[in-house]
Amino acid sequence: MSYVIGIDSSTTATKAQLVDEVGKVVAVASSGYSYDTPQPLWSEQDPELWWQATKEAIAAVLADSGVPGSAVKAIGLTGQMHGLVLLDEHGEVLRPSILWNDQRTAAECNEIRERIGKHRLIRITGNDALTGFTAPKILWVRNNEPAVFARAAHVLLPKDYVRYRLTAEYALDRAGGAGTILFDLAARTWSEDILNALDLDPGLFPPTFEGHETTGLVTAAAAAATGLVAGTPVVAGAGDQGANGIAVGAIDPGVVGLSLGTSGVVFTATSEPAIEPAGRLHAFCHGVAGRWHFMGVMLSAAGSFRWFRDALAPGNDFAALARATGQIAAGSDGLLFLPYLTGERTPHPDPLARGGFIGLTVRHSRDHLARAVLEGVSFGLRDSFELIRNAGSADLTEVRASGGGTRSPEWRQILADVLNTDVRTVATAEGAAQGAALLAAIGAGWFTDAAAASAEWLRLDPPTSPGSDAAIYDELYTGYRTLYPALQDTMHLLSSLETP
Repeated sequence: MSYVIGIDSSTTATKAQLVDEVGKVVAVASSGYSYDTPQPLWSEQDPELWWQATKEAIAAVLADSGVPGSAVKAIGLTGQMHGLVLLDEHGEVLRPSILWNDQRTAAECNEIRERIGKHRLIRITGNDALTGFTAPKILWVRNNEPAVFARAAHVLLPKDYVRYRLTAEYALDRAGGAGTILFDLAARTWSEDILNALDLDPGLFPPTFEGHETTGLVTAAAAAATGLVAGTPVVAGAGDQGANGIAVGAIDPGVVGLSLGTSGVVFTATSEPAIEPAGRLHAFCHGVAGRWHFMGVMLSAAGSFRWFRDALAPGNDFAALARATGQIAAGSDGLLFLPYLTGERTPHPDPLARGGFIGLTVRHSRDHLARAVLEGVSFGLRDSFELIRNAGSADLTEVRASGGGTRSPEWRQILADVLNTDVRTVATAEGAAQGAALLAAIGAGWFTDAAAASAEWLRLDPPTSPGSDAAIYDELYTGYRTLYPALQDTMHLLSSLETP
């Protein structure tokens, strides 16, 4: 039996997933770490943490499974997107990585729009300039740490630093490249126009590859550190959401991948480069060659339910809290919840957006509040569905859901009713790592393409179909959509009163 490994370098842990030729997950291991917030709005991480965790996770899955490193035929990489890693000419890290959830770069986002023009930027890259993306982080370092920037020789993303430590090669996947907003979306490569407009040296940026293509071979030093065999191929992989989309089979247009974790992501493939004209959806290259994708992101999805549990029902089990909402009628007795607990990205790119309960009365119980949270998050996810439909992807035939929130049958039913479409869960514990492993399997020659691999490996649970509450939610959604515009000024006022 031969195997592949998918490695997911996330914000809080690196996971390794060992998968055999028939798609069975043989072993999973994880090694955790934290990130730093040295100033308000800042979020940073030492890249060495990813490498140490990668070594530990790979060694653990080999030891736990008893599989020798020689049986591993390829490695696939995924991980947190948009983070900035700067290396000098010797490959040494110059400063901590600025992460995807860092919010310090508002001035640089404005600088990008001024230099390029917002509409031209969206037309070329598929995206507006947002604080989470890589390009404004590069400009921030140039503007605020010129001595560091002067020494920079290589720009990488977090998972690609892991690639460098495994292979000694500088390389990037094209899905990740698109997430820097320095890419020509249609051409699937670095945009000469964007780099020139921002006065960035093209030599800073590595060559890019499709997700299944080999980018380098495991070095002798990396083999000794991990238990792998020198010469094992490492494929390009994809960012975490792109890899998760592959894992759930969102490869051809019409299938929607919905990730219901701390954040919420709606992901659908397109057969050609497409944009949402105002940049409210992310438009990136897919991890699958010849595909692109739309992606809507809400920042506090299952995270909203965690907040509810921790603040209002501490010590209670998530499943029990969700089950109790089944006794509450759709609409939570006239209660709506805005899920903007950490700002928002889609459809409102507003770090100062704030959450709240609307319609609260003395008649509402804790169970009403819990159901309103599940409904409000589902309405927020529908915002992305509506944008995708309006951008030309009208035929959304099936939702394939993953993430911790989808374990609740009550929440799955609410999602099916709010979205008015079938929702099917995917039987994989680590979607992103599974997608990376699938790309490695293609790179190893086990499959000709992602569609063939997905058809062989994908395990889908029976669908949850819309019920009679769908009509109620359709009406409530109309009211939900009015709340952010009506409350935006108040949200911003209240955010100014928060303690730093």
